[in-house]
Amino acid sequence: MEAGAAMTERVQVEIVFALANKQTLLTVTVDTGASIDDVIAASGLAERYPDESLQLLETGIWGHPAARDHRVKQGDRVELYRQLQRDPREARRELAQSGRTMRKPEEG
Repeated sequence: MEAGAAMTERVQVEIVFALANKQTLLTVTVDTGASIDDVIAASGLAERYPDESLQLLETGIWGHPAARDHRVKQGDRVELYRQLQRDPREARRELAQSGRTMRKPEEG
């Protein structure tokens, strides 16, 4: 490294993306001041899931909606939210009306 060159500080964040049958949780190191979009790009998720339109998904930090230009900080967990195929509350309501539950038979 050159004398006098400033070292860029880095932060570690997690990024999580879940499909119906698979979850991916990665730790990514990015420059301080990086945005959610920067984290997504650095994660390689677009290459892992080329059939998914990641750029269209809503994003958040630790379960709270956050814009893609939101600056991440050390320890953040970036989440990509897929559209649900069915509202779970509605599914439970329909099951209850038919006298069934969402529990598996072995759960009692």
